[in-house]
Amino acid sequence: MERSDYIFGLRAIIEAIEAGKEIDKIFLAKDLQGELARELTDKAHKARIIMQRVPVERINRITRKNHQGALAMLSAVTYHNLGNLLPELYEAGLLPFIVVLDGITDVRNFGAIARTAECAGADAIIIPQHGSVSVGGDAVKTSAGALLHLPVCRERTTLSAVRFLKDNGYRVIGVSEKADINYTQASYTDPVALVMGAEDTGISADVLAQCDELVSIPMFGNIGSLNVSVAAGIAMYEVVRQRLEANLEVI
Repeated sequence: MERSDYIFGLRAIIEAIEAGKEIDKIFLAKDLQGELARELTDKAHKARIIMQRVPVERINRITRKNHQGALAMLSAVTYHNLGNLLPELYEAGLLPFIVVLDGITDVRNFGAIARTAECAGADAIIIPQHGSVSVGGDAVKTSAGALLHLPVCRERTTLSAVRFLKDNGYRVIGVSEKADINYTQASYTDPVALVMGAEDTGISADVLAQCDELVSIPMFGNIGSLNVSVAAGIAMYEVVRQRLEANLEVI
């Protein structure tokens, strides 16, 4: 982890929040009390920043400097607001294409998906606040810089994001090995949101239930599943293929 990826110390983090720094999450030592700790907790709550109480040893593994039991992970990107982004896409005359990641935690998978999404002309990636990868310097590097060009929206939950997309006219298609429909049989020529699930458990049950359609990628080997970044790439380029075939603007 690069030094630029985090800041430490109670007062330094409070000042970063007040300055409007893009903070991904804050680690606070479990037993830490006192006025500054309470002030930090209050400001983080008001700024809707994720805060986790952790053993101090976890913070020590990141830095041995005088962190005072508090460390903030900085985001390498500025998150976009989904409610503001969707009207902008329509106003720009685009045929929107959004990738929703439900619980992707591996930074390499996330970076690879972001790289492919940017190359495929996707308009944004959505991740949830909890149970998701952090968009730090490592993610930007793994994405080959794609995350500096592709909007990332961090929403309260994947479920709330999917419902919001549906309310705004998006067709939500989940890629799941539980589906019976081949991914090439779905239509991607309308405003579409493609949902990819976690590396180990796939798309969560509540999000699966909200999808307009579930599709799968056929498997013929012994393993029975693809790496999520590979599966995402296959599905995203089916969106591209269909739109090109229909003479629709890809970007």
